Amino acid sequence: MEKELIEKMKQALVDLKTEIINQLMANSNDFRQIVESMEAKDVVDIASDDIDRRMLDAVGTKDLNRLKLIDSALTRIEQGKYGLCMKCGKRIPKERLKAIPYALLCIDCKSADEKRSRG
Repeated sequence: MEKELIEKMKQALVDLKTEIINQLMANSNDFRQIVESMEAKDVVDIASDDIDRRMLDAVGTKDLNRLKLIDSALTRIEQGKYGLCMKCGKRIPKERLKAIPYALLCIDCKSADEKRSRG
């Protein structure tokens, strides 16, 4: 995958993570206190390891899952595996990554998963 696109996607992921954390801090005193108690870390440096059970009570599982997916995508960038479907190994289309920068699956595998879930 093109280095320029990966850098753009990395920045989009970092921005999205910052936005979610800031939104959670604005909406939840409990979450803000947890983040503020994490020493002098930059908001972006708060890893999914830091987002544990204490935070689950303070934030919704939807936001927690998105943060974990974002961290996973950032890890895949570091490993050189970003943009590859976790199921079939094919490239995830750029358009899908631009829409959902933390996508794990290509459209075909995601559709198959959703059909099985509904089935």
